[in-house]
Amino acid sequence: MRPKRKHITYLIGFAITFVFVLLAIGRFVPFERLEMLLYDLRYQLRGKAAAPAQIVIVGIDDKSISAIGRWPWSRDRMADLVDRLNVMGARIIMLDFIFSEPSPQDDRLSVSMKRGKNVILPFVFDFEGHSPHEVDDAFLDNAFMVIGKEHLYKIHSPITARGVLLPVPRFSESSAAMGHINMLPDQDGKLRWEALVVSFMGQLYPSIDLQVARLYKGLSPAEMSVEATDSVTLGNTVISTDPFGRMLIPYYGPHNTFPVIPALDVLEGKANTSSVQGRIVLVGPTAVGIHDKIVTPGSAIMFGVEKHANMIGAILENQSIRFTGRVANILIIILMGIIFTLLIVQMRAVAGAALAALCIAILFAAGYALFFKWGLWIDISYAGNAIIVIYFGTTAYRYATEERYARQIRSMFSSYVTEKIVNELIRNPELARLGGERREVTVLFSDVKGFTTFSEQHSPEQVVAILNEYLTEMTNIIIRWDGTLDKFVGDMIVAFWGAPLKQPNHAELAVKCTLHMKQRLGELKEIWLKQGQVPFEAGFGLNTGEVIVGNIGAEGKKMDYTVIGDNVNLGSRVEGLTRKYGAGIIITEATLDRIRDLVAAGKFGHLLIHGLDIVTVKGKAEPVRIYEVASLDEGSVCRVIECEDKEATVFREK
Repeated sequence: MRPKRKHITYLIGFAITFVFVLLAIGRFVPFERLEMLLYDLRYQLRGKAAAPAQIVIVGIDDKSISAIGRWPWSRDRMADLVDRLNVMGARIIMLDFIFSEPSPQDDRLSVSMKRGKNVILPFVFDFEGHSPHEVDDAFLDNAFMVIGKEHLYKIHSPITARGVLLPVPRFSESSAAMGHINMLPDQDGKLRWEALVVSFMGQLYPSIDLQVARLYKGLSPAEMSVEATDSVTLGNTVISTDPFGRMLIPYYGPHNTFPVIPALDVLEGKANTSSVQGRIVLVGPTAVGIHDKIVTPGSAIMFGVEKHANMIGAILENQSIRFTGRVANILIIILMGIIFTLLIVQMRAVAGAALAALCIAILFAAGYALFFKWGLWIDISYAGNAIIVIYFGTTAYRYATEERYARQIRSMFSSYVTEKIVNELIRNPELARLGGERREVTVLFSDVKGFTTFSEQHSPEQVVAILNEYLTEMTNIIIRWDGTLDKFVGDMIVAFWGAPLKQPNHAELAVKCTLHMKQRLGELKEIWLKQGQVPFEAGFGLNTGEVIVGNIGAEGKKMDYTVIGDNVNLGSRVEGLTRKYGAGIIITEATLDRIRDLVAAGKFGHLLIHGLDIVTVKGKAEPVRIYEVASLDEGSVCRVIECEDKEATVFREK
C-alpha cells in the first residue's frame, strides 16, 4: 500500500475508535442491549455450575398440590411443614410466601416458628405507593443498624420504596428475621440484579437473601452493615454493590440447578433426613400453576425460590460479578481499536477478516474467563463492534482506492505482460513506478526480413492476415516466457525482461523465448507453405544492459510502459545486423555473459553460440562483440565459440 493511502487507513481506524469511545460514554442504547445479550450468552455457554450443597429447596409442586389440595394451603398445613423440617434438622427455614392476611390457624404456625427460632419471612416493598405504610417494631428491627459514609447517598440514592406489604404482626414477631423479596427485572424482562439495599421511611432494609446468609453464618444484626454506594458487609465478607445498592446475581445455572424436594415427601416422611439436616431450606412454589416465575440470563423460566437459592449461595461462597466500569471499558475500546488498526493496515481483506474474527474471539474468551474466574464483567459489545466497523471501513476504503489503482495497472500492463506479472504488480504497486528508473534488462528486437517486398507482392488483406497470425503467435510466446511486450512497430516486435518485476534470470528468459519464437516461426512457415502462401523470415536481436524503464508519455493522454536508452538502441542495431550476417538470432557479449555459466552447464539444450564479429554500430563509440545463436541436432554438445580478435567492423547506417 502506498504511504499516503496507508496513513489515511490509519486515520480511518483511529477515527472509528474515537467514535466508539464517544458512543460508550453516551451509553448508546443498541450496544447496551447487545451487551446484555452477550452477558446472558456467557451463562448459556457455561450451563450448570456446582451448586452449594448447604442449600435445598422444598417445592410446593404439582405433585404436592394434587395430593394435599389447591394452593394456598392452610396455616396448620404450613405449621406441619415447618415442624417436620425442624425435626429433620433444618438449620434455616425461609418461607417464600407473604402471610399478609390473618387466619384462625395463625396461632399454630406462630408457635411452630417460635419453637424453631430459625424461620425467616419475606415482606414486599411497593415502589408505586399503593401498599399501606403501617409498620411494627418487628419490621423496624430488621433495618440495617450500621451505615457507613451515608452522606454519599446524597449523590446516588438507593432504590426507594413508598409502601410495604408485611406479614401479620404475630408472624413478624415469631420470625427469626425478615427481608424483602422484591425482584426488579431489566427492561428486557430478565432478572440480572438483586437489590441488597432498599430505602424506606428513612431506613435501609436488606433483602431476604442477605438475612438468610447472615443467620446461617451466626451473625447478629450489628454484624451486617452498609458502606454507602460501595458494598454490604456480613462479618468478614464484603459484597460489592453498585452505587444504588444492587448486586449482579451470580447464577449457578438455569432452572433445576438446585435440588428440589417435594413438600409432600417432607410431610409424609418420605424425604431423606440427610438432604435437609444442617442445611438452608427454602420453601417456595415450584408448581406450574403458581405464578412465581422469572426469566434469567441462562434460563427462559425459573421459579422465584430458585433465584433466592442462587443469591444465598453466592453470598455464602463470596461469589460476585463486578462491572469493571466505564473508564476500564473505554481503555479496552482504545487498546483494541489501535492494535487492530495497526495490524489490519498490513493485511489484505481475507487475512483482515480472519484477524477481526480472531480479535473478537479473543475479546469474548477474555470476557468469559474474567466473568467466571474472577467475577469481572467487561463490556465487549463496543470493542467488538469497533473491530467490525474498523475492518469494513478500512477495507472499503482500500478496496475503493486500491481497486481503482489495480484497474489502472491492469489496463496499463495486461496487454503486454503475463497475468502473473499483472497480479504481482497489483499486490505490489510500488514496482510499477509512474516515473522512470534505472534497471538492467534484456531487450529483444524482432523484425520481418524483406517485409516491404512481401507487402508489395500481396494484397493488403493477405498481408494483414498473415502478419496478425505471426504477431499473435510471437506475442503468446513472449507472454509465456514472462516477458514484457513493449510495442509493435509495423512488423517489428520490441520486448524486454527484467521489468516491471525484477527477474534475476532475465537474459536466460529472453534467450529461451527467442529460441522458442524462432522454432514457432519455422512451424508457421510449414503451415503457410501447405496453404499456398509465401512464408517469410524474421531476425532476432538481443542486448543486455542498463536502461531507463517506466511509464513514459503524455500524462493523462497517452502513456506507455517502455524502455529507453543506449542499450535499447544497441538491441535494435543488433537485430538489423541479422541481415548483414545472414543470421537468425544475434546476441551481444553482454547477454552472453549473463548466460555463459548456464550454457556451460547444459541448461540450454543443444546450442552453438558462435562469435560473428566485433562491430561498431551507428550511435555507439565502443565496439561490441556479437554472437549468432543456432540450434544443433539432438545429442550435440552445447558450446561457445568466441569472436576472433580483430579490428572492429564499422556500420554507419541504422
